[in-house]
Amino acid sequence: MTTLSRYAGWPVIAGSGLAGLSAALHLKHPCILLSSGPLGENAASSLAQGGLAAAIGSDDTPELHAADTLAAGVGLCDPKVVREITAAGPQTVETLLNWDVPFARTASGDLALHLEAAHSRHRIVYANGDASGAAIMKALAARVRNTPRIAVLENTILTGLHTEDNELHGVWTNHGFIPTRGCVIASGGIGALYAGATSPISCTGTGLAIAARAGADLIDMEFTQFHPTALDTGTCSGRRPLISEAVRGAGGRLIDETGRNFTDELAPRDIVARAIAACQREGHRVFLDARSLSGGRFSMLFPGITAACRAAGINPDQQLIPVRPAMHYHMGGIATDINARTSVTGLWAVGEAACNGLHGANRLASNSLPEAFVTGQWAARDLDNRLSETVRIVHPRPAGRFSATLNIGNALMEHAGILRNTAGLKSLLKKTGPYINYDQNALVAALVAQAALNRHRSRGSHFRTDDVSAETHEMRPGTETFKSQQSNLNISAQVFTRQIISARDVTPEKVFEQCL
Repeated sequence: MTTLSRYAGWPVIAGSGLAGLSAALHLKHPCILLSSGPLGENAASSLAQGGLAAAIGSDDTPELHAADTLAAGVGLCDPKVVREITAAGPQTVETLLNWDVPFARTASGDLALHLEAAHSRHRIVYANGDASGAAIMKALAARVRNTPRIAVLENTILTGLHTEDNELHGVWTNHGFIPTRGCVIASGGIGALYAGATSPISCTGTGLAIAARAGADLIDMEFTQFHPTALDTGTCSGRRPLISEAVRGAGGRLIDETGRNFTDELAPRDIVARAIAACQREGHRVFLDARSLSGGRFSMLFPGITAACRAAGINPDQQLIPVRPAMHYHMGGIATDINARTSVTGLWAVGEAACNGLHGANRLASNSLPEAFVTGQWAARDLDNRLSETVRIVHPRPAGRFSATLNIGNALMEHAGILRNTAGLKSLLKKTGPYINYDQNALVAALVAQAALNRHRSRGSHFRTDDVSAETHEMRPGTETFKSQQSNLNISAQVFTRQIISARDVTPEKVFEQCL
């Protein structure tokens, strides 16, 4: 066993997307930042096209932003968390500007604002056309490199957590063990587990699996968001290119091959994604017509997307863009409170790896970047208040070795995709069951399937074709509740309509019994 003793007692931030960089930059104490590759790469944050939602327009307020967020979340958001994050939006933009993020401006010098689906106001700040995430990440990565108290360990990943009596005492990495009483999981979402997703290939939910095996609670695992408009180029290996929501906000229209417009382009994502999927099931192809946008030529407004289209042989200035829904974002994750604390003492989670109740059953477009930045702040503040505790140097046995190789992508899309039912979810559980104790992919997929199976009623992005109570395709707040579970977290009473789940709920034995 290699002990990275020179870092003993330092908090460890596992992940270098926006949430991880924010946590590192806001901490006052020395810390370690684990990056799976070169700093600033391999993160979903770098791929964000549309931008960051913040109520900074003259006709906008954080209260309006909060109202839109709550409406999109279909009754399952935590209102306190929503208020906190939307209220922090203007200051987040101000901080990022001070940190040299080049947000676009109008001719008069004001910040330029996009409109995106389900927002009642133009409130999306953006940079470099459709490369907002990359611009933010470049600025923050440079700032991290110039901050001596942040030790960046590149090509280093979290592989396990050492806990005693539900308290963290150290973390395992692929390069050895670090004794610490504080770890922030910022490892991103689970999107790449699904075939044809828009996520980086590293986003397979390994951080969630590691936390779950250490005893952490997870919540809202059934809520997976499918972006309505990924580029449809037939079979797709690896990450599928995304056509930003901002294209529809600028006037892009969804049509089939006959030119028929079949849905409201600016409805919440779950509604648009289901409408496209239904159209495709009827044998139609779906296109985004962006040849006449209000702000100018497509290639001028969206240069990054233009490059992706042209690589597929499509000129979006003159041709229709073929699109299809693709797995894009996970609303669920490691359960956290408003300090980013998990149910394991000494373990925090931020960004897409975490679930604090901001998104509810359906994420509002461009709310993920402000969430990542703000939750990084929360974790840093809480960590700074705990770092006076003495670290006991432990020498644990090497962590168990878990693979992450089970290829479950097609099964997830088929059985835990846009449409779900009991038979399909049980089929998915049956496929993962034999591997749950050994494979991280299997554990995460099983947690998604079990949570989806437990929630019998359709809600937001979770659509059950066997929901006999659904009278319409509009996801209405229902009365479905879940048995309260013991947790160390201070989560609001909404927990009774939200579902806490843990690794204990998907043991191979329980899965086998359920699938008989």
